[in-house]
Amino acid sequence: MKKSLVLNILLLLCISVFAQGSKQAMEVLDKTAAVVGRNGGAQADFTVSGKKVGTQTGTIAIKGNMFQARTKKAVVWYNGKTQWSYLKMTNEVNISTPTEAKRMSMNPCTFISMYKNGYKLSMTKAGGNYIVHMIAENKQRSVQEAYITINKGSYKPSEVKMRQGRDWTTITIRNFVAKDQPDSKFSFNAKDFPKADVIDLR
Repeated sequence: MKKSLVLNILLLLCISVFAQGSKQAMEVLDKTAAVVGRNGGAQADFTVSGKKVGTQTGTIAIKGNMFQARTKKAVVWYNGKTQWSYLKMTNEVNISTPTEAKRMSMNPCTFISMYKNGYKLSMTKAGGNYIVHMIAENKQRSVQEAYITINKGSYKPSEVKMRQGRDWTTITIRNFVAKDQPDSKFSFNAKDFPKADVIDLR
């Protein structure tokens, strides 16, 4: 009887600590989302590395859930619904409706529109950073797991690690600054690439 009582108390304590950690993680992500998702927009430099994408370095402009990412090999526009990917080597533009994982692989700040629904949250602290752990409740979700490293003082993200299937992709974020962006920046303009082949994959 006593052993059962002790186990129940320990279980309740564990649940309480987990709930508290989840609440704190949510609060940190809320503050980060306010910084990253400012109405006017922002920009940053990034490096993405992983088994499927190799290593790519580039710049990104964001506004809400829209983004434009540029690397040496490609330019990607996303207006919140449709994505255009221009491949410099082939002079092709692929039009698609990307999954969360595909958007996140080019826009490390996609997590600001993901964390509120369908993820269990927990958090640890390391030096001057918070590290938020996200685990998908639905096994069919394209991003099953993610770690977000966030600066304690500025609430700016510095690293995003995400798992799709068994493969991990790591995105480091540098020089994040607030900067107003026009909405037109997040849609492909055919006039700028008159000789490109446009392929609709939707």
